[in-house]
Amino acid sequence: MEEMKEKFKEEGYKLTTQRRAILDAIIENHEKHLSPEEVYDIVKAKYPEIGIATVYRTLQLLEKLNIIYRVNFDDGYNRYELCNDSENHQHHHLICLECGKVMEVKLDLLESLEKQIEEQNNFKIINHNVKFFGYCADCQV
Repeated sequence: MEEMKEKFKEEGYKLTTQRRAILDAIIENHEKHLSPEEVYDIVKAKYPEIGIATVYRTLQLLEKLNIIYRVNFDDGYNRYELCNDSENHQHHHLICLECGKVMEVKLDLLESLEKQIEEQNNFKIINHNVKFFGYCADCQV
């Protein structure tokens, strides 16, 4: 949290109570890949006066500050997860077509493929995003 406070300060922003509540909701539910509406519902339970516009603006700010990363799982919603400075690339996701569960895949086997693509196309790859669609163990039954 101290690192995040420092990012706010460096960029000339304050970590207000509402911004902190939104960030806390994302941190406490990091495995869920929350949509803005889900963040709003969580924060509203504790701070009923918060508006949905505040949530959207704060999510945009957190993304700008590289605290969170926006992901899209082709379900019509933007979702957010915490950035991990120790990862060179975004991790991959498994998305269940039945129940919508999202699981993270930490294994990255695409490094050698990236090198080939870079060499063959004279192109410097910074990142990639891979989504696998299928059925989770619960929905295969």
